[in-house]
Amino acid sequence: MTGFDFAAWPPTLTEAQLEELSVYATTYALSHGLLYLPPAPSLPKVPTAAIHAPLALFPSPLPRKLFEQATRLQRIYNVLYSRVALDDEFLDQVMGVETGVGKVDDFIGQLWRGWKALRDEGIDQSLHLGIFRSDYLLHSPNGETPELKQVEFNTISSSFGPLSQRVSELHRYLLSTTGYFNTSPYLSLENLPPNQTISGVAAGLAAAHSAYSASTSNARILVVAQDNERNVFDQRWLEYELLNKHSIRMIRRTLTQLQKVAKVDSTTRKLFIDVPKDLEASGSIEISVIYFRAAYTPHDFPTPAYYATRFLLERSTAIKCPSLALQLAGGKKVQEVLTQAGVLERFLADGKKYHEVFSKEEIQELRDSFMAMWGLDVGDDLLTPDGQAIQAGKENFGVRKAREEAQVLVLKPQREGGGNNVYKQDIPAFLDTLPPQERQAWIAMQLIVTPADVGNYLIRAGSTTGSSDIQAPVRTNVISELGIFGWSIFGKEGGHSHVKEDTMGWLVRTKGTDSNEGGVATGFSVLDSLLLVD
Repeated sequence: MTGFDFAAWPPTLTEAQLEELSVYATTYALSHGLLYLPPAPSLPKVPTAAIHAPLALFPSPLPRKLFEQATRLQRIYNVLYSRVALDDEFLDQVMGVETGVGKVDDFIGQLWRGWKALRDEGIDQSLHLGIFRSDYLLHSPNGETPELKQVEFNTISSSFGPLSQRVSELHRYLLSTTGYFNTSPYLSLENLPPNQTISGVAAGLAAAHSAYSASTSNARILVVAQDNERNVFDQRWLEYELLNKHSIRMIRRTLTQLQKVAKVDSTTRKLFIDVPKDLEASGSIEISVIYFRAAYTPHDFPTPAYYATRFLLERSTAIKCPSLALQLAGGKKVQEVLTQAGVLERFLADGKKYHEVFSKEEIQELRDSFMAMWGLDVGDDLLTPDGQAIQAGKENFGVRKAREEAQVLVLKPQREGGGNNVYKQDIPAFLDTLPPQERQAWIAMQLIVTPADVGNYLIRAGSTTGSSDIQAPVRTNVISELGIFGWSIFGKEGGHSHVKEDTMGWLVRTKGTDSNEGGVATGFSVLDSLLLVD
């Protein structure tokens, strides 16, 4: 049992101390680019205002040995998902339209069909870039010693790396400036780990750029952004780092814009973006790397033309982050299948297939980070080929088990971005309405039980108390989620996969215990940092 008392966090503050910390925190955030664009029906092309990102006043406690474990595991996860993305047969089986999720999930099916069509043409990716984030919660049922358990693994638009660095710097600043008024002996600089996510993510993008453009000095990295993107500063910090440290320029375009300006040379398959000649004398820009911060939700594809644009980008020789294969590898169904017997060994222990293999102990440590999960389609031999029950009213094993254990479960579809899951008491009614033929698109996962009564002070821009213009922090019980960032450049050569990877930086997102979902961009969480405890 850890010696730290989670239920005693955070320290008690007087009203004057709370106000002082709030002023220091919000002005630091506004001064150091810890920012969002304000909500609006339609954002102006030239921004004229910004608000600070939602944030926590105190760093959140995490056992030091579990932080070290999460950092250690990231290397294995980087390699694992790189190899999954290179295994066409596996992805076809799990995510395709014949036997996999794409058969019942139209969005996944569209992505898989586009990927399959390109493969049938003989177009394959020589190199892939993954910028990953593995997300974890502390699991402490009945007050037991906390364990590290994975929530999910992100292979597309793994966001908040730069802002996570800024908020960790903010907490170090508050400690240096106020000492947090000596409210806790745990609040010391040696317990606030450094966080270099900006340079780490930029290094991955720069490595991919260098791999592409050994003979091309003018190529740039393309950021594919969402329309009306408010989280632009998280992305801009990478642009500044790439320019200042690597002399690499970025450009930003949405899928809407790319429909008109993206061109792939029919001979070289190089990707060019048309720009006005008064901005670029040649009238076009060659692209080395495509960094997707969009294209992970059906809402990003309102018409078939958007899918066509996405597949046009995939056709090019630019290195995709992620490729369609790697995006599909990040599906929740893949996460569930990886928990099944022998599947990790297929990707991590096959010495005939891979130059590097992992020990039984390393694989077991990775497996120990999984929660129990299963597909709702388990036992669908009770169904006819058209998805109808052989015996009226008879449920398969996966659905029946989910119904019986609903109070300790979450149901997840193949979606990213938050707000898509079904929890606890809502599960039985959802199962009543779920058509049998759609079961394959959902997994059931045992809920992670986090330490009880952990608190923090949360600040969101615009919250005020009475006539005061000081933003009011809200003290509430919270759940904090740790994300570890990594990157990987990988491909196939001579029949073997090759992976160059690195682990860099981390993210903490904290939310009130009354919220099931956890996205910062969707308004559920605030940005936070780590306090390492023993």
